[in-house]
Amino acid sequence: MGDRLNNLKKAKALIAAECGTIRSASSIYGTAAWGITEQPDFLNQVLELETSIEPLQLMQQLLDIEERMGRVRLFKMGPRIIDLDILLIDDLIIDSPSLSLPHPALPSRRFALIPLAEIAPDLLHPVEKKTITQLLLTCSDTLTVQKIIERVD
Repeated sequence: MGDRLNNLKKAKALIAAECGTIRSASSIYGTAAWGITEQPDFLNQVLELETSIEPLQLMQQLLDIEERMGRVRLFKMGPRIIDLDILLIDDLIIDSPSLSLPHPALPSRRFALIPLAEIAPDLLHPVEKKTITQLLLTCSDTLTVQKIIERVD
């Protein structure tokens, strides 16, 4: 919601300031809304973050950033200012009430796989035992993902 591009930039700056060092960032992609489709298109970007923060603490920090940016959780998949997720952390597998790693929906979401494949195509998914590129090639999601802003290294 709102100024989507500025929201992404602000979230990226807050993550860099509070969570660790951003090692890489994908291009920015636009997609039709996922889940509840009667809302504005989404913008998506994947960041590679180097951090010393433990996974559960990192998730809480990201939730805090969302809240400070004005996110209000009225209902699942509803309109939001920002949505920060952890897709993978190395080869960790975590299944807890507050964090599941790798992100359980990653193999079925082109809007996450495409930007992730841009920065880490050969990264191995620790559960599926396939690279991100392989997951993308077999992904059943047909949602159109369009590059909006080129990656800048």
